[in-house]
Amino acid sequence: MTKPLRLISVKPAFIPAPAGNLFTLYLCRKDIQAAGHAVLFMPPFAEELNKSRRMIALQARQFAQAGLGVLIPDLYGTGDSEGDFSEASWQIWEQDVATAVSWLLDQGVTRISLWGMRLGIHLALGLIPLLADHLERILLWAPVIRGDQMMTQFLRLRLAADMMTEGEKISTRDLRAQLAAGREVEAAGYTLSARLVGEVDKLNLTTLIPDAWPPIDWFDLAPTGSTTPNVAGQRVRAAWNDAGAHVSHHLVTGTSFWNTPEITLVPELLARTSEVMAKQQDRGGRAHGG
Repeated sequence: MTKPLRLISVKPAFIPAPAGNLFTLYLCRKDIQAAGHAVLFMPPFAEELNKSRRMIALQARQFAQAGLGVLIPDLYGTGDSEGDFSEASWQIWEQDVATAVSWLLDQGVTRISLWGMRLGIHLALGLIPLLADHLERILLWAPVIRGDQMMTQFLRLRLAADMMTEGEKISTRDLRAQLAAGREVEAAGYTLSARLVGEVDKLNLTTLIPDAWPPIDWFDLAPTGSTTPNVAGQRVRAAWNDAGAHVSHHLVTGTSFWNTPEITLVPELLARTSEVMAKQQDRGGRAHGG
């Protein structure tokens, strides 16, 4: 039997953070005075976020329908938050998500699940020591295994744009050399600082060792008919499980919506993610608000 749809409240707010105010959206059911369990979203990088906002919003609404609070922050220099992207750094973004955690706890939230997408997954995993007994579960959407590989792919967007113009062509090696010299580089309309690129380059899931991690649900997308998981991801999950973590893998049929030319939806990913969280609520017998 289909559950009745409840009215959702979407509350925009600016949260003071060390580098500048963060614009946030907080979603919750109107018939629930205070959600004890909330989901904190960790966004993907640059243009991937813009292509994903519709999917993020739809998933957040499904979580809210289930009685969860959902906080979606724009990190410093992105979206409607203060600052310029060229001034952003990974360290600042770490401060931003720690601020978001503090805000949720101040609202009376006692349990937090982390929901990270792509590069944002590294921010989510970095929060584990901070959350201690408050951390319930971690959801990973299409994890970026290595930051340097993702950054190189992003820099190639600059090459694609240059192919449409006259003049001397530039290579990723040239762009990397500029960054190594401490100069900024523009790609896909974003100005990248040498500091941010250097910090992202160091991110690598294969080097992370689980230590008292909560259950993790790892979602990958694959074309129709494909049942083969990504080999690099498979190795990371095996290493984490061997180290004592509990990682469940979900291979979902769908397009990589974060890099398609048009806004693309993957309904199966929404359904599977909501199902995982519903089971979590049922297992604990702690669903709030009826």
